Amino acid sequence: MQQTTFEQGLILGAYIFYVGFFGLITSRNMVRALMSLESIFNAITLNFITLSNLTTNREEGEIFSLFVIAVAAAEAATGLAIALSIHRNRKSTRIDQSNLLKW
Repeated sequence: MQQTTFEQGLILGAYIFYVGFFGLITSRNMVRALMSLESIFNAITLNFITLSNLTTNREEGEIFSLFVIAVAAAEAATGLAIALSIHRNRKSTRIDQSNLLKW
């Protein structure tokens, strides 16, 4: 069985980060932007775990990754609640119509 190397883990993390960043920049739908932001958080988590395997104290990167996952879960819940509220009021979740939130 072949193990993944340090470089392969960082390359995979960079690729996931790039795809998420590109999706975040080009998306007009709020839900798609939230999904792209989640993939960015997952890429950061993958890089933390990959880098923590180099050190003698491996728990630091894994514990920090748990904090990133908790923040990502809170962001997803809050973002989806806002997107559902906007969709209920405006029947659209397009980001370029976000100025409609003003009173």
